[in-house]
Amino acid sequence: MIDIFMDKFLTIGLEHFLILSGTLFFIGLFAVLAKKNVIAVLMGIEIMFTSVNINLIAFNRYTAAEALLTGHVFAIFVIALAAAEVAVGLALIISIYRQRTSTDVQDFDWLKW
Repeated sequence: MIDIFMDKFLTIGLEHFLILSGTLFFIGLFAVLAKKNVIAVLMGIEIMFTSVNINLIAFNRYTAAEALLTGHVFAIFVIALAAAEVAVGLALIISIYRQRTSTDVQDFDWLKW
């Protein structure tokens, strides 16, 4: 009786990972759209990348064959892309901060016509 309960209610399925990933994605989207600090915007983008990685690995685990690791490989590429994005983004932010002494998104208006 206890084994049936544990198998039915205590197993983590694909829907649990999708709920977690969707929640993380919308938290990151809120950070990107609502925050005025550029560092917080970059953190929101990183949270969205993390939710994509969770989706890739979860779908690979629950829908692909056991020998295929395509979701894991894509997740590694997304992690490498996120690391490059952070490096370039932080370099740009440091350069802009040295010129403008601000990291507020509203202050970055010199490219407007």
